[in-house]
Amino acid sequence: MKDIEFSREQKERMVGKIKAYFQDELQQDIGGFEAEFLIDFFAKELGPSFYNRGIFDAQQVFNEKLEEAGYVIQELEQPEG
Repeated sequence: MKDIEFSREQKERMVGKIKAYFQDELQQDIGGFEAEFLIDFFAKELGPSFYNRGIFDAQQVFNEKLEEAGYVIQELEQPEG
């Protein structure tokens, strides 16, 4: 799997959220540079787990829809005389 990359805007939003979290929950100030390092760390170390879970969930939805499609197709069958 290739490295996870985010747009500048996405990363800026994440940095803001991390800084707010540190301030609100931990009463600590964290700089943007440190927040970006945390994002990179989480993306590298935890990102694959979240990605794999997303793939698993998508596969479950796909399988459910495929099963539904199978029932719809069966309903289209015509009786043979």
